Amino acid sequence: MTTANTSPTINKTSLKQTTCAYCGVGCGVDISLLNNVPTKLEGMREHPANFGRLCVKGTHLLDTTGSDNRLTSPLINNQAVTWDEATDHVANKFNDVIQKHGPDAVAFYVSGQLLTEDYYIANKLMKGYIGSGNIDTNSRLCMSSAVAGYKRAFGEDVVPCTYEDLEQTELLILIGSNAAWTHPVLYQRMERAKQLNPNMKVVVIDPRKTDTAELADTFLNIKPGSDAALYNGLLNYLNEHNHLDTQFIAQHTNGFESALQEVQKWSCEAVSDFCDIAIDQVTEFYALFANSPSAISFYSMGINQSSSGVDKCNAIINAHLASGKLLKPGSGPFSITGQPNAMGGREVGGLANQLAAHLDIENEAHQSLVQRFWLSPTIANKAGSNAIDMFDEIAAGKIKAVWIMATNPMVSLPNNAAIKKALETCELVVVSDCIAKSDTLKFADVAFPSTGWGEKNGTVTNSERRISRQRPLVAPYSGAKNDWQIMCEVAKKMRFEGFDFTDPSGIFEEWAQLTDFENNGSRLLNLSGLVGLTKSQYDNLKPIMWPVVKNQPYKNGQVFTNNQFSTADKKARFIPITPQLPVQQTSIDYPFVMNSGRIRDQWHTMSRTGKSTALSSHITRPYIEINPLDASKLAIKQNDLISAIAQTGQVTAHAKVTDAVRKGECFMPIHWNKQFASSATVSGLYQSVVDPLSGQAECKHGAVNIVKAPFVQYMQLFAKNELVINSDFWLKVNASNCFNYQLALNEPQSDLLYYCQTLTGLQGQWSAMNTAKAMHVQCIQNDQLAFVGVISNEQKEISLEWINHLFAEPLLTFTQLQSLLYATPDEEFTQGVQVCSCFKVREQPIINAIKNGANTVEQLGSELKCGTNCGSCKTQLSQLIKQHYKAGSSSIDVAVVM
Repeated sequence: MTTANTSPTINKTSLKQTTCAYCGVGCGVDISLLNNVPTKLEGMREHPANFGRLCVKGTHLLDTTGSDNRLTSPLINNQAVTWDEATDHVANKFNDVIQKHGPDAVAFYVSGQLLTEDYYIANKLMKGYIGSGNIDTNSRLCMSSAVAGYKRAFGEDVVPCTYEDLEQTELLILIGSNAAWTHPVLYQRMERAKQLNPNMKVVVIDPRKTDTAELADTFLNIKPGSDAALYNGLLNYLNEHNHLDTQFIAQHTNGFESALQEVQKWSCEAVSDFCDIAIDQVTEFYALFANSPSAISFYSMGINQSSSGVDKCNAIINAHLASGKLLKPGSGPFSITGQPNAMGGREVGGLANQLAAHLDIENEAHQSLVQRFWLSPTIANKAGSNAIDMFDEIAAGKIKAVWIMATNPMVSLPNNAAIKKALETCELVVVSDCIAKSDTLKFADVAFPSTGWGEKNGTVTNSERRISRQRPLVAPYSGAKNDWQIMCEVAKKMRFEGFDFTDPSGIFEEWAQLTDFENNGSRLLNLSGLVGLTKSQYDNLKPIMWPVVKNQPYKNGQVFTNNQFSTADKKARFIPITPQLPVQQTSIDYPFVMNSGRIRDQWHTMSRTGKSTALSSHITRPYIEINPLDASKLAIKQNDLISAIAQTGQVTAHAKVTDAVRKGECFMPIHWNKQFASSATVSGLYQSVVDPLSGQAECKHGAVNIVKAPFVQYMQLFAKNELVINSDFWLKVNASNCFNYQLALNEPQSDLLYYCQTLTGLQGQWSAMNTAKAMHVQCIQNDQLAFVGVISNEQKEISLEWINHLFAEPLLTFTQLQSLLYATPDEEFTQGVQVCSCFKVREQPIINAIKNGANTVEQLGSELKCGTNCGSCKTQLSQLIKQHYKAGSSSIDVAVVM
């Protein structure tokens, strides 16, 4: 006789540490697991980048790791095949193209989403074995101008600042950066530093008044593209008012006189006129910089994404060199990267004009060094095609095969009509991705399923040069492999040696050895102190800032010690700068300047964040910001559908009428794509214009016309299951219990009930009701809501939160059915837009609390919990306080709010 085992199941809990998947801040995260299943995510308290803080995107990372929309096996022409078949196919095709057309007929387009180990293998394969420079990265769109600027000035691509400098400075200048939304954790560190040091001053410089301006003592609302003139004028002011560090200039720099000669035409009056700001703002800013004992210029895409981005970077660097405000606590020119491993890509040669380890691709000695280290059959001896040129050469037939990894160029690159043409004509398009649907995957001849965040294993480097481990939380999803594994398999099948890696620790070991090989102190990028790590030591590696020099731990993390730079004479270089206007200028036909950028809760092209209903609830749809004066002239009202038309394309989105943008200018987020909207890919409005030195695209200044869209019928549809939509205009919003589709039509549908039944294919209890203003349609299946539609000749705003709530109800009451037919939500769902994504706090309760006396962000957090988790909504809370709090006749003290 046997007895059943009745012993209780023992649940096993564990904790793993990894790195956030988003911006270049590089936050550490703690993941709690129950029986190897991730259950909870928190900021890593001991990580030097974030000390436990996380933004709203990082907080909701576990929401994005589901199995939906994942590739499950390799595909050839959309047919599932084995890994052997797929890698054989790609290897044979690559070898065939190289044999017939040479190594420059193939290309890799990679991503700052790759880990350093992936990046290293890609660079080694292309430059050392295939023998071409044709590997570039989407980081070309992010920080290549900053790379070129640092290299021109310092001799090496080395960021001279750390996050601690942001907390030690007396003057923080944010220029071309909406850090409150793009780098929220660093913004919170800045905010705290200002609270601790009341003498700290913050200057925000931007053509658009963003949430970051909430922290500013001074906001300079400059004309787009005029940044270099502003900093040229600063250098001239420092000279005229005897605020130069003459000793530093004489001992540690070259080229000052040439740079000074170029800026002497930039008087305060000239800067005021060119930048379109008041002269007293110019002089106050210059005096503030001159008299402050320390200063940080913190800059991002607003500087880099320009046809003269490198010059803008060097104009900033020039001012810091001239004043001696660098290589000291709280001082320096600080470029912040946009992707989690953009810095890692820079290190291993991810750009087409680099070799690995900060070596130069057109330097024969450097070519020899890398080839001898790799023992490779060849080495690239000239720069390859950068991102924009690469797709031009694909379209022209010069590049016959391209491998795209972990990026979505159909959405991110400018002039996507040209990118589409290139991919349509390319003989072989290979795409490695962790998702099954994207705008780019549509063009793939071969698709490789790669691992996603939570499955990856390797390292990343953040914006302050700090290397952190990316640790796998779970096993690779069904059929997926790491990018380095896929490339190694293809390389071996191309009959290349040197790719027999079985673990990322082995790749890291080789990479660290390369940084030390024949270095002799000539390059600051040196990981010799990490050579020889065991697999266990690699697995347990703590965050560490390079350089990490063997037997010299006192040098760890220190750069340019004793004011010695990476140039031949160890001196930094001033670069004479002539400010240039953006290339894409407005005209009679295209009178508006189009700016673009990120929003708070979304990331790049939404393939990850678009999965999270929490992240989709803050801003549910794409929009175009337009100044009230322009809107009035064009008879555009808030939320009207409007189109932005450029020479290269057109988008349609809802109008957001706001004085945050200047007259004659507009703004649109970068995230929406063909998976979420019919016509909202803003990159299609930009021409293929790049900085001639860096190759970085001009994505902050396009020329467009704005017109009101002439739709005659509008539909708000809510469905239990995803629908296939074919409409003149549509957008999709994911909710937890349903999908929301917003449609607009040029020609009206007449039989609306039939239209809804045909569109959904649902069998159930259908009902419809006409009111004076709209047609209301709904379908009930098994006593549960399956579909809701509201159709009218004007736009209707229906509460998605309310409808989503009803979809979760197991049995709708008569009252709920009636409210559906009349589109009258319960009061709890009419509380305005969601402000706090973590605790789902909407605008009206916040306003009510403010009017009742909650006049600080802290008080609102205590009462409503908003702002108490990730803190990403604090700037909006501060804005609401300023708008709605009244204490007698006195205005609120901004310092209290911040």
